[in-house]
Amino acid sequence: MYNLLAGLSIIEVSSFVASPTAGLYCAQMGAEVIRVDHKAGGLDYRRFMLTREGRSLAWENLNRAKKSVALDLQSGEGRELCIELARRTGQCVTNLPEESFLSHAAMAESRPDMISLRIMGWHDGRQAMDFTVNAASGYPLMTGPEEWDAATAPPVNQVMPAWDFITGAYSAFALLAALRHRDATGEGSEVRIPLGDVAIGTLANSGALAEMLYRGADRERLGNAIWGAFGRDFTSRDGIRFMVAALTAKQWNGLVRAFELEVQIAALEAKVGVHFEDGDTPRFVHRHALFALFEEAASELDYANIVRRLSEHACTFERYRSAYEAAQDPALVGNNPLFGPSPANPSGLAYPATRSFANIPGRQAGDPAPAPFLGQHSDEVLAERLGLSSGEIGRLVDEGIVALSDKEKS
Repeated sequence: MYNLLAGLSIIEVSSFVASPTAGLYCAQMGAEVIRVDHKAGGLDYRRFMLTREGRSLAWENLNRAKKSVALDLQSGEGRELCIELARRTGQCVTNLPEESFLSHAAMAESRPDMISLRIMGWHDGRQAMDFTVNAASGYPLMTGPEEWDAATAPPVNQVMPAWDFITGAYSAFALLAALRHRDATGEGSEVRIPLGDVAIGTLANSGALAEMLYRGADRERLGNAIWGAFGRDFTSRDGIRFMVAALTAKQWNGLVRAFELEVQIAALEAKVGVHFEDGDTPRFVHRHALFALFEEAASELDYANIVRRLSEHACTFERYRSAYEAAQDPALVGNNPLFGPSPANPSGLAYPATRSFANIPGRQAGDPAPAPFLGQHSDEVLAERLGLSSGEIGRLVDEGIVALSDKEKS
């Protein structure tokens, strides 16, 4: 954790991935993020995969460095407490619907400088989630083996909810932009970020939307080749599959020298009338002929030799790993300063935990903080934020409006 956002408090009322990600990134930069959930846990509290004791590893990692308040959000008094926490704090991140009890109008009553950031499905109010948004984007129909027939081939869904994580990151940025605007003008903001707009907007920003309209057709499937540039997976003589990419003339020339293909590449250039170091276009257009040359060269070398050659020529490459292998890899995890020692996780498991993705020279990132137990900070936050006495908090606990830490529950 860095402390660049020290002094900033955020109420988070959320579930699943995008909204908790926004809060996580702010917490890792030093903000006090107070997650408010229903007393039995939010919709994501038991999200797969669960430990034997019933703790969600996804929840545990998306909620690091946060505080937890558990309220009966099905009761009027519990909802009022949640609204008042948001109002007193001044900024709230949520993915509850606007027509829910936690509307911007409710939070902004008597607090005109209130900032609310709401993650939605589609801009018109329809529900959405990462995997349905991705289906609409067109990407699953660009993914898969090149030889698949376009008319009959199935879509290929992505494994990781990438749109959720992109939306979470964009939401953290938008929240800080609204905060800066308030600092400059005193004005509050209601910010709505539709998950679907993040997806289709990213399609547009990448140039793909314009490309499809320009070509008047869909992009063909490419297997593991990189669209518009030179790159693909190859297999070494000893059966190691690896990925290479060459987007610049320096990368391309290094790759040719590493595989000692200068003569063959020159002959191919003479045959097709191009110079492959001139840019991505000739390398992409003639990729199949190039792939055949590199495939044959790779098949004659053991991977250790390939690594040595590619490293000597400053090439961009990496071997394929399983996720389990990646989790144990020294370069990716074990010796990576991104990861710190395991904090006291609610699951009781010990494993590497991430610091902030940012690397700020001259500043100590600090060790990763644990996720809270559900309701761990209920009494603390209600006392500090709302000024409730211990007797009043005790009444709320006795009446089931407030829940305390579920540390002893499984």
